[in-house]
Amino acid sequence: MTTATMIFENSVDFAKKMDANDSLASYRDRFHFPTFTENEVVYFTGNSLGLQPKSVKKYIEQELSDWAKFGVEGHFLAKRPWFSYHEFCTEKVAKIVGAKPLEVVVTHSLTTNLHLLMVSFYRPEGKRTKILCESKAFPSDQYALESQIRFHGLDPEDHLVEIAPREGEHLINEDDLINKIDQLGDELAMVMIGGVNYYTGQLFDMEKITEAGHKVGAVVGFDLAHAAGNINLHLHDWDVDFAAWCGYKYLNSSPGGVSGMFVHERHANRPDLPRFAGWWGYDKDTRFQMEAGFKPMKGAEGWQLSNAPVLGMAAHLASLEIFDEAGMDRIGEKRDLLTAYLEYIIDDVSKKNAERCTFEIVTPRNPSKRGAQLSILAHGQGKDLFDELTNQGVVADWREPNVIRIAPAPLYNSFEDCFRFGRCLEKAIQ
Repeated sequence: MTTATMIFENSVDFAKKMDANDSLASYRDRFHFPTFTENEVVYFTGNSLGLQPKSVKKYIEQELSDWAKFGVEGHFLAKRPWFSYHEFCTEKVAKIVGAKPLEVVVTHSLTTNLHLLMVSFYRPEGKRTKILCESKAFPSDQYALESQIRFHGLDPEDHLVEIAPREGEHLINEDDLINKIDQLGDELAMVMIGGVNYYTGQLFDMEKITEAGHKVGAVVGFDLAHAAGNINLHLHDWDVDFAAWCGYKYLNSSPGGVSGMFVHERHANRPDLPRFAGWWGYDKDTRFQMEAGFKPMKGAEGWQLSNAPVLGMAAHLASLEIFDEAGMDRIGEKRDLLTAYLEYIIDDVSKKNAERCTFEIVTPRNPSKRGAQLSILAHGQGKDLFDELTNQGVVADWREPNVIRIAPAPLYNSFEDCFRFGRCLEKAIQ
C-alpha cells in the first residue's frame, strides 16, 4: 500500500496494526535503544547519530581478539585480514548508493573525503572559477568550500555562489537552482550541494542538477551525509562526478565513524587528476615496493591515504550487513510510509491544539522530495516545548530559533513510535 492510498488513524491500535504488517519490524530488535531517560525513549535522531546495532560488539571484539592473538600479523592472518579490510564494505556500500564497486571506497572521515575529492575536481582556470552551493549548507561544507577557494588564491566572496529560498519560503526552488547553473555558464567550475539539506530535509533532484552542471561544462558533486542509507540513490546512472557521505547517521556506524566516497568510473583511470596522495591509494600490487612516484589504484580506491581504521570499519561492516539483508528497496518503501504517518500525526495534533500552538512542517510534503526527516516550525512555542519533549523521553534535535528535526529511521523506528511522539507533543503543548 502506498502513502497516497493509505488512510491513517491517530490511534495506538492503528499504529500496532501497521507494525504487525511491517516486513522490517523484526530489525528493531537488532539495535540498542538508549536507556538514560526516565521514560521509554522515542529515538528520532538517526539523522544525527544512528542507533548501535547489537552485532557491533561482536564485530569489534573479533578485531580486538585478532589483534591480541596475531599482533601485526593480523593484517594477513585475522579472520577478516586488515590489509584488505575496506574491501569487505565495498559491494555493500555500492548497492546502497547505486554505484559499481569500482566507484566506491570506505575510508577516512566525511569532510576529509570531501577535501580530497575537491582537490581533484575543483580546478579553477581562466574565467571558470565559481562554485555553486545551497545557502544554509551544513557548516562543515561551507568551511570546506571556502577554504578550497582560498587554497587557489581566490576570494569566496567573489567565487562562492549560494542559491537560497525565495523570500518568505523555506525551501530552495529547483528551477532557481537550474537557472543559476545556466546563468553562471562558463564561469561555473563546480556544483557541490548536500543531496538532502540537513536543516529542512529537502531532497534535491541530483540527476537533473548533474545534467544541468555538465551541460555548462562544470563538475558536479554531492555531500550525501543525510542521504546515504536514507534515500534510494543511483549515483552511477545519474552520472554524478563525485560524492562523499558519513557512516554514523542513517548508516548507524559509530560516532564520528568512517566515511564513503564515490568517483564515477569515467574518472577511474585518470592518473592526470591532481590529488593529495597517500600510500594506501597506491597500486596495491606494488605498494610494498615503497617506490617513489605515486601510481594510483584505479577507481575510488586511488583516493585513499592510509590503511583502514579497523575498529571503526568493524562497526561500519556490522551495520552494512543489516542494510544488505534488508535491502534499500524495502527500506525506502517503509521510509515513505512511516514518514507520512508521522506527518499525519503532527498535523492532527496541530489541528487539535491550534489555539495554543501550530506546527508548520517545512520539509517537502511530497514523499519524492524528502527522506526520513521532518523539520517542524513550532509557532507560538520556544525551546521549552522541546525540553518538555526531552523530559518525556523523546530524543530529537533542536535548531534555533524554533525548529525541531525528527527522523523516523525505517530499520528501527516503528509506527507506534510515531503515535507516541504525537502523545508526547500534545502533553508538551499543555
